[in-house]
Amino acid sequence: MRKFNDIDVIAFDADDTLWDCQSHFAEVERRYCDILSPYADATTVSDELFSVETANMSLLGYGGKAFTISLVENALRLSGYRIAAADVARIVDLGKSLLRLPATPLPGVREALEALGSHRLVVFTKGELLDQHAKLERSGLSQYFSHVEVVNDKNKSACLSLCRTLRVEPRHLLMVGNSFKSDIAPMLSVGASAVYVPFHVTWKYEHTDEFPHDRLEQISSISELPGLL
Repeated sequence: MRKFNDIDVIAFDADDTLWDCQSHFAEVERRYCDILSPYADATTVSDELFSVETANMSLLGYGGKAFTISLVENALRLSGYRIAAADVARIVDLGKSLLRLPATPLPGVREALEALGSHRLVVFTKGELLDQHAKLERSGLSQYFSHVEVVNDKNKSACLSLCRTLRVEPRHLLMVGNSFKSDIAPMLSVGASAVYVPFHVTWKYEHTDEFPHDRLEQISSISELPGLL
């Protein structure tokens, strides 16, 4: 059943909406906890890492490179600066592996993009510019998008800036994403519509209270998206 009318532009989040990303970060964190097991249990390592990441956010932003710096910083702190150089090198290699993740499209993504070809499709994602563009190229999905915008954070200002760049009124834009905090709430706040597609793994920084809205629809798979337009 159609829910959204008068939509000219559909903006897609990238990580965990078009391809799996967080599962790779979670696996790196698991292996990282193993390296640091002589200094702290896994829960402590993860909790302290999140604190370091959060503190670094305003300076480093998001993405694999920022995450790698936080991995090293946290390892030095937790080990009392006693961690071996070889283990630091292993941690750096773990972080760099995130810059090579396959970005394989999630089930139904390619088919949904093809079905929505009559609309203007764009990518609106946060993270590190080079990394996000590289993942899009590896995914094989770049052909479907007329515009790609990578921002430091998805807030009200960034959403309005996207609308200005695309020369579209917010009421004619639909945002599709897996994070209620980053993808859904900011777009609703500027008058756009949104489709929430939760992913099975969510970074705890993205946890937030969810709420109903008349311009919001939640689906379990992106393959359901074409039926809403």
